[in-house]
Amino acid sequence: MPFVLDQVMKRFIRQGALTVILPDGVERHYKGTRPGEKAAMHVRSAKALQALIVNSGLAFGEGYMNGEIEPVGCTLEQLLRVLMVNLQDTGHSFNRFEGAIRFVTRRLRQWNGARRSIRNVAHHYDLSGALYDLFLDQDRQYSCAYFTHADMTLDEAQIAKKRHIAAKLKLDRPGLEVLDIGSGWGGMALTLAKDYGARVLGITLSKEQLEVSRRRAREAGLEKQVQFELCDYRKVRSAFDRIVSVGMFEHVGVGNYDTFFRVVRDRLKPDGVALLHSIGRMDGPGSTNPWLSKYIFPGGYSPALSETLASIERSGLWLTDCEILRLHYAKTIAIWRERYAAAHDRVVAMYDERFYRMFDFYLTGAELSFRVQDHMNFQLQLTRSMTALPITRDYMFMDDMAGSGGPATVR
Repeated sequence: MPFVLDQVMKRFIRQGALTVILPDGVERHYKGTRPGEKAAMHVRSAKALQALIVNSGLAFGEGYMNGEIEPVGCTLEQLLRVLMVNLQDTGHSFNRFEGAIRFVTRRLRQWNGARRSIRNVAHHYDLSGALYDLFLDQDRQYSCAYFTHADMTLDEAQIAKKRHIAAKLKLDRPGLEVLDIGSGWGGMALTLAKDYGARVLGITLSKEQLEVSRRRAREAGLEKQVQFELCDYRKVRSAFDRIVSVGMFEHVGVGNYDTFFRVVRDRLKPDGVALLHSIGRMDGPGSTNPWLSKYIFPGGYSPALSETLASIERSGLWLTDCEILRLHYAKTIAIWRERYAAAHDRVVAMYDERFYRMFDFYLTGAELSFRVQDHMNFQLQLTRSMTALPITRDYMFMDDMAGSGGPATVR
């Protein structure tokens, strides 16, 4: 087995250096031809070593969770950085055959029908809300924040994100009917109602999030203005002036993109506006890491713009604006990671050490996917009519700068 590892690693490490300590204590050193960071890891069992060679994408994360793979003389972030830089360099796979199989079978693994979508959402979003309170902002915005200034706090950046999205929705009069697809814990819907006078229907598949959202609406005195329902986006039948979806499109699945945008088109009024905010990838269609798919986001996938826009074109919708957010999510997750690490003992008390290591691995890998690999966020503004919005983008910037002025920003 060490011989096979040697052959693979010699081809894999092209940048920086990696030391692998085998179960018997023997050290293997691999150095790339280009300078880069150094890291070391100890593979503590023959089982973990074999799994790494057979299915590295799954086995590395599992090995770390189980304590069978440990960083040595470095942090998890430093170790993952060396590995992920080289993954990017060699085509996103420690084993090219492994990566090819994942891509070919991705539609099957992402076939998120109504029942499967409920199970997938429950796997992650129905965890204890107390866990998310440990690292998210006060509004529980579990998506990319928007840092207009380098020294912004997380709460300030999440407020700025909601304001930025509201500006693109052009909420230029009170009483607009808004559909929030994937409404999370209700923060976006409540903000649009309170600050912009919108009437909002938020839909989610998470029972935990639904309960919290409804309680928040009651506490804010917005029950008549905001409703939350346990509902699949494919089941909505009403028409809306505005549609917003933040951080939900990653759970739709490639095979359902045409359906998703057809629903957006059919549910928009003729002069309506939609805003889609999603994680994406800049280098074309790919596949989801198998560890992430098994332990964190079953059925999840970060889409390439090319496959997203192809479905938009088939839907008949106008793409009226596209913005790429590059490092905003890296900054967001860095703060989440810091807060999560500080809450180590509380997480272990809620769950156990293995769970803590699982979520730590997820957050660390997620941040690095934006810093050293191909991930980014995109915001797509969509309409049914080419005349639904002004012919210049000035209104976005003016409304964004004006803040949550709601109807006062009408132009």
